[in-house]
This record gives sequence, structure tokens and C-alpha cells, in this order.
Amino acid sequence: MNIGIVGLGLIGGSMGLDLCSIQPKLIQLQADNYPSNGQAYRVLGVSRHSSTCEKAIAMGVVDEASVDLSLMARADVVFICTPIAAIASTLEQLIPYLKPTTIVTDVGSVKQPIVETLSKLWPHFVGGHPMAGTAESGIEAAQKNLFLGNPYVITPTETTSNYDLEIVTQIAHLLQAKVYQCSPQDHDKTVAWISHLPVTVSASLIAALTAEEDVNVQQLAQQLASSGFRDTSRVGGGNPELGVMMARYNRTALLRSLQAYRSSLDGLIHLIEQEDWDSLEQQLIQTQQDRRKFNF
Repeated sequence: MNIGIVGLGLIGGSMGLDLCSIQPKLIQLQADNYPSNGQAYRVLGVSRHSSTCEKAIAMGVVDEASVDLSLMARADVVFICTPIAAIASTLEQLIPYLKPTTIVTDVGSVKQPIVETLSKLWPHFVGGHPMAGTAESGIEAAQKNLFLGNPYVITPTETTSNYDLEIVTQIAHLLQAKVYQCSPQDHDKTVAWISHLPVTVSASLIAALTAEEDVNVQQLAQQLASSGFRDTSRVGGGNPELGVMMARYNRTALLRSLQAYRSSLDGLIHLIEQEDWDSLEQQLIQTQQDRRKFNF
């Protein structure tokens, strides 16, 4: 069985590094589901740039790479690892080359619009979202074990084949991710809270500080900033294109969470304005306890 990766950036590149390094396990997966004929798995990659293809091969990200999508004609499973806006058009371009049984999945951080569109384009599509990454991008940012211990969400629908779902799930397990299943709708509402809202809030924190009119205070803040500001500003300093795509494709859920956050922030402002320190303390005690509920 051949695994194809279209888009050799941080996610696609990291996926390829892991898959290429665990070939024996992939052979076992093949033996369980496909006639192996004694052949090892191969990881095939496609990028828009020939220089990226050359780097991917040199780094051990893929066994073969090309700028031509026709390479995916040999793939049994294809991971589309492009930016969200390009996922649908990439599949449309892929379709002429795919075998009728090829399983297609994606890694987009928004699921409902992608799943609705791609399921109509290809009967063997399975929505996926590996929740891992860094602030870096490009093939140079690829790293082994990026998915280790991190959530990998798969979003089947009533029309998703059990077999297709099982293959994508097994590959996610090979990446040593923690696999979860939910509907595309529930996925998008959830990531609006835990991923897309934090990016937006973090960006607004940075913007608010840099709008400080006292230049001395702003410069001093840059010098004194340590772990607290570093942690809360990290995701706001990430890939701008990804942030826009989150807002554009998960607009309704993100606006809902932003409005709730604004209401919560207004409540804290009111407590401070009223010098209601007892209520503020109770609020902070509650948030301290609630934070322990999250799995990190």
C-alpha cells in the first residue's frame, strides 16, 4: 500500500517523517488489509515546488516526490495537507488520477464545510484533523513525533465507509496520536473554543500592548516579558494565513465563542471597577479549579 501526501509543509512533512521511519509497522497494516506481495510501503509526496520535493527526499520525509499530481495515481490513501482554502480544489485536481478505491483524507482545522464539500466530490473521503503544530511553516519545520500524544480527530458522517474509517484511524495510531471521533459540527464548535478563540484573543493581546501610547512602557514591556506573556501570546504570533482561514471557515462558531468571551471579560471588568475583590477572588478560584478539567 502506498500513502500519498499532497502538501509537504509542517504537517505533511512531519507526517512523512514518521511514516517513513516506521515502515515495518506499515507493512503489517498492509498485510492486514491489502495483498502485500512481499513489498514494503512507500510514501509519495507532491509539492508545488521542485526544491521542496528535493528537500523532502533528502530529509527522509518521502520515498518519492514530484510536482505532478499524477504521482498520486499509485497511492491507496492520500492525505491532503494544503491550507484550508486549497483543500477542495486540490481534490478536484486529484480526481482524474485517483483509483476508484483510493481513500482521501485531509488535515484541515475546520471540518464541517470541508466534509460537506469533499464528500460530494469523492465517495471515499474521511475528514481528519491532527491537532499538533508549531509557529513555524514549510518543509524545514517538519519534525519527527509531532503527533505523539496529541489528539487526532476524525469526523465521519453517516455515509463514511467503516473500512475507510478504519484505515485512516490505523494510520493515525501509527503516528502515535490519540484518536477521537466526533461529527464535523461538534468538531468545529469545540475547536472554536480551544484553538480558534485562543488564537484570536492572543492576537488581540499583542495588538493591545503594541498600541500602548507610552513608548517607554511599551519598550519596557518588551524587555520584561517572560513566561506569562510568552505563553499567552504564543498562538497569536503564529501563521497569519492559518488564523485567517480559521476565522473564515469557522466564522459562526468563532463569533459565538468570541461573544461569550467578551461577556466574560466584561464581567471581570465590572468586578474590578466595583472593587468587588471577594467576587473576583471567587471567580479566580473557580477558573483555577476548572482548568484542571482539561487534558494537557
